[in-house]
Amino acid sequence: MAGFTSKQLIGVGIFLVMIFIGIPLIIGATGRWDFYFTLTSVALLAIASAGVWLTFYIGRINIGQGAFALIGAYVSAILVVEAGWSFWISLPAAGLFPALVAILIGLPILRLRGVYFAMITLVLTQVVTLTALALPITNGATGISNIPLPKGISVLGISILPDFAAMENTKLAFYYTACIIMVMTYAALYRLVNSRLGHLCRSMQQNEELASSIGVNISYIRIVIFAISSFFGGLGGAMFGSIAQSVYPSSFQVADSVNFMLNCFLGGLGYVFGPMLGTLVLYFGWDLLFEFGKYQMLIYSTILILIIRFLPNGLMSIRFGKGGDK
Repeated sequence: MAGFTSKQLIGVGIFLVMIFIGIPLIIGATGRWDFYFTLTSVALLAIASAGVWLTFYIGRINIGQGAFALIGAYVSAILVVEAGWSFWISLPAAGLFPALVAILIGLPILRLRGVYFAMITLVLTQVVTLTALALPITNGATGISNIPLPKGISVLGISILPDFAAMENTKLAFYYTACIIMVMTYAALYRLVNSRLGHLCRSMQQNEELASSIGVNISYIRIVIFAISSFFGGLGGAMFGSIAQSVYPSSFQVADSVNFMLNCFLGGLGYVFGPMLGTLVLYFGWDLLFEFGKYQMLIYSTILILIIRFLPNGLMSIRFGKGGDK
């Protein structure tokens, strides 16, 4: 599907009005300012999950997104604290460096499939964590703290990007920033899926040998997709580091990588916006089950199993029926 239908455009419009106008008005009326951090976290997790969804799109199970999020967080923190860069300039670098790492490690590992690729990516997060503990530039277990808030950028005296330190409500500023990046991420993801590259990815997902036999350069496409996926992970990690104003080797763990994958399964692997819905439901679902105490994990796991069993195409399939690139 090359473009949006009228109903989809209306849905997107309602969504944008809700996150940029409706939610801030509701939070302002209720005084629940802590909700900004919660929703900002959901937006950033959805960005990283979008990258995982993209690797599923070429038939690869990626359980290593936490590694690239951690790399992105450290790259941004080092550039801001040690090199004196503006956070806004460090942000694209925090995406590009994990993408470069993904290209280097992707050359050998993307030849693997199924559980073999999944196991390799599962180890990546732990490898990056141990590397962060060992390298002097990352300060080992101490991590990097006291990261300054994003400073403004001006061109010819005109403020292009705001100075968060001068703002009264930094939570609102981070919320808007996270939502803008999330919208841009999913817009790019939708455009990619409905491009020629996206069509080639679908052919690879169904049968790599057949795609290769008709002239598709599957090795090149695998590397490009894996790099884009890691770029999204780096962006999400850098934003988390800026919000927390600190980065530690334990900032992203194996459990986070697993959750990024679960967000995609829960929302629906056949839908571009599935990871966004999956992240929202998984994040709030876990918190809502907190009152069950020691039974929280049991109930949580049971619900996930039931959803995957009876809704194999994810929660998005309830609305759209059979999975597709919607």
